[in-house]
Order: sequence, then C-alpha cells, then structure tokens
Amino acid sequence: MTETSNAGGFFIGKTHLPHGLMLAPMAGVTDAAFRAVCRRFGAEYTVTEMISAKALWYHDKKTAVLARIAEDEMPCAVQIFGSEPEIMAYAARTLSAPDTPCTRIPAAIDINMGCPMPKIVNNGDGSALMKDPVLAGNIIEAVRAATDLPVTIKIRAGWDASSKNCTEIAKIAAALGVSAIVVHGRTRSQLYAPPVDLDCIAAVMDTVDSSIPVIGNGDIYSYSDAHHMMEVTGCDGVMVARGAYGNPWIFSEIAHGMDGEDFVPPTARERLEVALSHLDRLLLYKGGYTGIQEGRKHLAWYTKGFPGSAALRAEIMHAETAEQMRELLVPYLEKLTDA
Repeated sequence: MTETSNAGGFFIGKTHLPHGLMLAPMAGVTDAAFRAVCRRFGAEYTVTEMISAKALWYHDKKTAVLARIAEDEMPCAVQIFGSEPEIMAYAARTLSAPDTPCTRIPAAIDINMGCPMPKIVNNGDGSALMKDPVLAGNIIEAVRAATDLPVTIKIRAGWDASSKNCTEIAKIAAALGVSAIVVHGRTRSQLYAPPVDLDCIAAVMDTVDSSIPVIGNGDIYSYSDAHHMMEVTGCDGVMVARGAYGNPWIFSEIAHGMDGEDFVPPTARERLEVALSHLDRLLLYKGGYTGIQEGRKHLAWYTKGFPGSAALRAEIMHAETAEQMRELLVPYLEKLTDA
C-alpha cells in the first residue's frame, strides 16, 4: 500500500486533526447520531448540518435543537448560513456563548459559502456569496469579531465555469484570519455532477499561507480517492461527504492508508450491527416518528451491495416502526454467510 502523508496533520485552533479527516456538513444527513457514528470510526472532526443565522435571530426553537452537539462527537464545528453580516455575527456570538444552544462550545464556527441548493442561493446565501466577494468578506469580518472561536469557511470553485473565483475568496478569507478553508472542487452550477476540479483546490493551496489548512472536498469514496486528491492538489486534508453514507468506516480506511497500513473492512454482521446501533441513536435523539423517517435512508445505505439487498431496502422503506425494521434486519443478518 502506498502511503500518503500530510506531515502530522494540522490544527484548527486548538483542535488537532492527525490525518486531516473531516465529515462534511450535509443537510438532513449529518445529524448528531450520524456524526457520533463517524467519530467512532475515525472522523477526526465533524460539522453540524447548516444552521440558519436568521432562524436563530428570530429564536426558532427547532433551529436551536438542530445545533445541539453531543459529547461523544466532539470536536464538532457548527456551520451557519446567511447573507447579512450583523445576523451572521449574532449567530456566531450566540452559538459560542457559555449558554450556547449547542449545549457545549463547538470547535469552530464554519461559514457556509458552498451550498448550491436553490432554496438557499435564491435568498443570497450559501454559494451565492461567491458572486459577491465584498459581502463575503464583510460576513467573515463580522463573524470573526463576534467570537473567540476559530472561524472557517467552506466554498466552491466558483458560481459557474466562467466565474471560478475560489482563489479570490480564499485570499480575502486568509487576510481576515480564518483558521481553515474547505474547497469543494465544483462550481455551483455543477451541483454534484462530475468532474471535480482538483486544479482549483491546488490553486487555493498556492494562494494562502501554509499556516492556513486547505481541505479538499468532492467525490471521496475511498482511500485511493483521498490519496489522489492530496497527491494532485497538495491539500492538507480531505472532507468526506456522500462517501460516508452507510460507510462511516471510510475514515478508518483513509487513515490506515495514510499510515501505510492495511485496512480490514467490516463484515456484513458488523455493518448491520452498527446500522441498528445508528437507528437506536436516531430514535433517542429524534423520537419515534422522525427517527424512523431518517432511519430508512440510513439503513438503505448500510445494506447497499449486500446479496438480495434491493428487496430488503424496499421493505425497509415501508417499515413504520423500529420493531419492523429490526424484524427485517435481524433474520437477514443471520442468513449472511459471514454472520
């Protein structure tokens, strides 16, 4: 196995990431239950789902719940989105206060400048900020002034193919003192379609001082993907998004590869036992109805690729209780040859 080294990892504030392995924030996916599972299997740093700064401003109770961070998932940063500097500053100040809705002080405040979804960008938030570097800078400056926590940003290559300005945004952010920059190597117009532009990640690496970690993001599904991105771009670490769906072990796989060690994948029994444990966490954190709704997609991801799993996933999607899900999974697990 070829070793990939990032020379001992890097720090975000006081948080050390030995291999630079981060779990990406993903709306409707990276809740506290999933973040804790990924931490268990090697994610060195996680980020909450997007938190609306404006919703915090208006004291929305559901948003405050979304920001909660459990002890076993630390270090975890909280990601905020919005386009009004004073409201973004308010959110950062609120989330980093001693009585934070997060329930514990997060590792950092992350500013979302990368979400491509219409309901976000149509309000001028997320990756729409990349069209206005001055506003992006004003937001970073306001957030930095509002908190003593490290401030990081997550950006894209640019808005579209004709306006790839990630290096411009990165230069502004670096001058304003951000502690790390995550670069998703796609434009907003691409959404999640290939290809991932590794040259833009490399360009950001060349633009900012080496004291500011640059983390690459986009299509990391294995150690070989992470190795290729780091080798081509020189980035300090990688942020895994969809590659962690049903596969929290990807972080352990990448860490083993970086250390020049062989990785032993989990057995089918191990995968399904973790899937059931994940379901239990969802039920604990979100209650029966929401836990089941969220659990369906996660269990489908965990079982993808197993023999006869298509029929199993179809049944899971119609299960209405946790008991029904277990009644489907436990007998299936017992039938697997490596169970």
